[in-house]
Amino acid sequence: MARKTKEDAEITRQRIIDAAREVFLSRGVSRTSMEQIATQAGVTRGAVYWHFSNKTDLFQAMREQVFLPLIDRMDDTFQVEGTEDPLNCIEHFLCSTIEALDDNITTRQTYEIMMTKCEYVEEFAVVLQQILSNCSGIREKIELAYEQAKSLGQLPASHDPGALAMDTHLFFIGLLNMWVKDINGQLYRHQAIEHIKSHMRLRHK
Repeated sequence: MARKTKEDAEITRQRIIDAAREVFLSRGVSRTSMEQIATQAGVTRGAVYWHFSNKTDLFQAMREQVFLPLIDRMDDTFQVEGTEDPLNCIEHFLCSTIEALDDNITTRQTYEIMMTKCEYVEEFAVVLQQILSNCSGIREKIELAYEQAKSLGQLPASHDPGALAMDTHLFFIGLLNMWVKDINGQLYRHQAIEHIKSHMRLRHK
């Protein structure tokens, strides 16, 4: 019975997260209330507060469902020690992120909310700092891959791995933003993979 109760609670929690995503997407985060999320989920407002202390907590849970798998994939991809092609590791990670956006509507909607439907002010300022911290971790992984590439002679001697990593990081953040905003897919979405490949070709010696 206890196991069934735990399973039911997890189902309800997930239903609330899914409902929040839908309402955030249609109304924007700042114009969404916990009451509206409860209505969308078909639960009481008390049930929402049982699982989440506030809207920021709920937003973070929604974000983590996308970011935690991203970080896991990044850790798997950037096992560059001993690899013969660390530049390919970077390219693979960037391309796989775009493919995840293409293939998974939950990932796509979450990125759209984070990039176009949320104002990072007041209580959400801390969320922005956490996002920036995550981004810094990704950049550091990319820098390690560039350092490995340089040690293998794949980069020109004058190229600085730190500068290359920052350049790739900012390029990709910009590409993600334009990808998300290109709803009709006519400007950036269909060319994103080729943009990444072109970016990485410029790094090769």
